[in-house]
Amino acid sequence: MIKVKTFTSPLTVFQVKAQLENLDDIVNRFIEENNVQKVVSVNDTTTADDSGSSIGIIRVVAYE
Repeated sequence: MIKVKTFTSPLTVFQVKAQLENLDDIVNRFIEENNVQKVVSVNDTTTADDSGSSIGIIRVVAYE
């Protein structure tokens, strides 16, 4: 059975690299703690404010 988990993180100027690494750590910890055997898909998309600036990221992981 395929399941889907969504993760989010804010993005702020000059801190994006650290925030993405933190998001990677959160996702990897989820995979490890839940004994995920197979990751089917990983997809990232950004959220934007009314000026078009990226202010956040949404990562969706599909797994078995």
